[in-house]
Formats: sequence, C-alpha cells, structure tokens
Amino acid sequence: MTETATSTSDTRAAWLARLDELAEDSGYFEPLGPRHWAFFADEGTTLLVSFQTMQELEARAPGDMPEVHRIAAAKGWSHLCLMADGETWFRDRRVWGYFDRLIDEGFFEDFDRVVFHGAGMGGYAACAFSVAAPGASVLAVRPLASLAPSVAGWDRRYLGARRLDFTSRFGYAPDMLEGAGQVVVIHDSAVPEDAMHAALFRRRHVLRLACRYLGPQPEAGLAEMALLEPLLTAAAEGRLTAREWARLWRARRSHLPWLRNLSARLALGPARGREEAFLRAAVARFPQAPRFRKRLDQLAAEKGSPA
Repeated sequence: MTETATSTSDTRAAWLARLDELAEDSGYFEPLGPRHWAFFADEGTTLLVSFQTMQELEARAPGDMPEVHRIAAAKGWSHLCLMADGETWFRDRRVWGYFDRLIDEGFFEDFDRVVFHGAGMGGYAACAFSVAAPGASVLAVRPLASLAPSVAGWDRRYLGARRLDFTSRFGYAPDMLEGAGQVVVIHDSAVPEDAMHAALFRRRHVLRLACRYLGPQPEAGLAEMALLEPLLTAAAEGRLTAREWARLWRARRSHLPWLRNLSARLALGPARGREEAFLRAAVARFPQAPRFRKRLDQLAAEKGSPA
C-alpha cells in the first residue's frame, strides 16, 4: 500500500470513528452497504436531511464538520445525513431500502418540519428522496433531474454515471417532488447543462432561482457569502420566496469571485461602456484587486483617455 493510500485510509477511519462518536448520545451512524452511510442526530422537532460524499468530509480535518452540520447543531435541529463514497448518485438498493424502512416506521412523522437539502449529486438525491416525507420542503442547489441517456443524453459531464439505474425506485427527481411542500431550485443559469436540468423541474410548486455567474459549483459561493444558513432557515419556515432570494442575493456585490466572473463575461461582450462602469465600481469597492484596475487601464488606453 502506498503512503498516499495509507493516509487516505487513515483519514477515512478517523472520520468514521468521529461520526460514530457524535451519534452515540442521540442518534446513530450505520453503513448502508459498502459505499453509503447514514448519520442521524436526534436534537429537535425540525429535521434537516442532507446528502454529501465521504470525500467532502475527508478533505477536512477529522471532526471539522461541514457547514450544514454546524447549522443544524446551532439551531437545535435534528439532522439525517446520507453519505456516499464517490459519485454513486445514491442509486443503490440498500439506500432505497433504508428510506423504505424510514417510511414504514413513520420516522418523518415525528417531526414538525422536514427540509431536504443537497447540491449537485446531493441536490438530485434531495429531490428524489423527498418523496419519502410528503409535505417536506426542498432546497436543491444545481440539482440534476436524471442521468439516464434517454432523458439527459445532452449532459456529458458524468458519463460514468450513465450505467446507473435512474429509471426505477426514486429515479426521476422531478416526479418525486409531487407530494413535496415548497421546492426551491437554485442554479447558475449561465451553465447550460444546469439550466437545462433546472428546466425539467416544472411542477407549479417549484421555484427556480438563478445565481447567474456564480459558477459550476454555486454551493461553494453561497457558503462563502454566508447564505446557506439563511437559505435553509427560510426553507424550513416556508418563506423562501423570490423576493427573499433577491434580498439575500445582493451579497454577491461584495463577493470577489462573482465579480471576477461577471467581469470576464462583460469583457467578452460588445458593451464597453457597461464594462467600464462596472470596473469603476469594482475598483472603488476592491482597490486591492489589481485585475479590475488593469482591465480599466486597458480600456482607457484603447480610448486614448485616462482611467
């Protein structure tokens, strides 16, 4: 075994031990076959159901819990987290059986409010498995509807997942939302594949919100802008409206990565006046960011006038 493999194995073991320890007092941590796990902390009458990968945990120091865990703990919410080893898309009969068991036991009926949340692969799973808890709210960031070639053959980003079964139990995510409460889909409409997937979520109770130019992994930007907690809170309380999103989304104006993405887009377009106005505002707000000043000077040189 190589040193890297040993290190990875040790990190996995440390995380598994930590999760088992956290679940001892008020919940459980159990494997669902060789590539999935369920972590449950029973803390309050609001339940957050989230989906993520073990690799996301292993990128952090053991015990440094992701933001979604910290939010649930800080708010006194119960938390059920499904974890996958790699890009399984949670398409595993043991995961399906686990949700069947929760349904049979009336697990979700013990909570006053239930919120399903995830991003990307986790966003797909949050939508697909929300059918297990009728009336639950769903906050999905860039969710995929399906990766079945007959449905999403145009999405070539996850070619390895096409051999998975997206047509049987909990398969087509948009259909699984029929009995859900408020459903919010957040996506970067400038990413063509994500926009096309979002368009497949067409039910009347689905609210699609665009975070244009935030990038192919908008969940990272939302976390950096400290928007995940207010988004989850609003989703849990059933008040995540387009107006509330517009208020929260104003945070992008102080988010340097978003400003850089927008600057790059404007540089590709023909509207130099619009780009120059944007750059002047960006330079005033971020004088320490040389990229904006450099581009502004370039435009000024092209016009033959000082910036």
